[in-house]
Amino acid sequence: MTKTALLFAGQGAQATGMGADLAQTFPTARQWFDRANAALGYDLASLCFNGPESELTKTENAQPGIFLVSWVAFELLKEHAPGLKFDAAAGLSLGEFTALTAAGAMSFEDGLRVVRERGKFMQEACETTRGGMAAVIGLDETPTRAVCEEAGVTLANLNCPGQIVISGEADRIGRAVELAKTKGAKRAIPLQVAGAYHSPLMASAQPKLEAELARIKISAPSIPVISNVTANPHDANISNRLVEQVCSSVLWENSMRYLVSQGFSRFIELGPGTVLSGFMKRIDKNVQMLNVGDSASLNATVEALKG
Repeated sequence: MTKTALLFAGQGAQATGMGADLAQTFPTARQWFDRANAALGYDLASLCFNGPESELTKTENAQPGIFLVSWVAFELLKEHAPGLKFDAAAGLSLGEFTALTAAGAMSFEDGLRVVRERGKFMQEACETTRGGMAAVIGLDETPTRAVCEEAGVTLANLNCPGQIVISGEADRIGRAVELAKTKGAKRAIPLQVAGAYHSPLMASAQPKLEAELARIKISAPSIPVISNVTANPHDANISNRLVEQVCSSVLWENSMRYLVSQGFSRFIELGPGTVLSGFMKRIDKNVQMLNVGDSASLNATVEALKG
């Protein structure tokens, strides 16, 4: 019996037009977009479908937008592949909230609203600090850690072999980029981001998120959901881990290796883009990787599952 895990997209996957094709093609999708608009009190669906890109890329809009499109993809997959059984879930950064919501740990409305507020809190942290991020390509974790220590920055995302993202004060990121190149990185590229995500510069967002999470009901998930902070399934301290995650490294490669070690051989990426599919190709080429982000990929995944 094939064990299937669901993977939910993170920030950076947003693109103007995301979800539009699903809303036009499937009545169920349109209902979820309308429900989201009602929950938030503004037209998030239109922002996803039409932009403008300058608004959609703002953290406070990108995060709920990606959550929503990923959720719609999840609901459509369940509708069109009713026999599918999934046994675990994970999500990259904000995608962890989508994964927990899919596992019944919080309601759709609560998950969406918390992610919207999380985006606002992180945007505020970006505006009060001068942070940046860079992708380090082709350098292992140990020398990259040494670069971080020397430059005074943080490991933000351990995504897959040969791709690590670092985060910290903007001038220090510049120094880290040069250091990484001297230590043998194939490339070290500053990223176009609003601030230093998954670093101590996000600390001001943590107490605000903690207060927001205290307002909602969080239940035990119905399936294991992998924590970005520990690369292991969440225990009873879900809220604490989600607060920690704002400043902690995202242990994505270790999370996927944990699932593979538990016998998972099929992964379905849900949401805009195929970033997580790309990571998985570099983590383990032997697993089956599917995705749902629009009607074409939904149809292809449903056909593949029949096979």
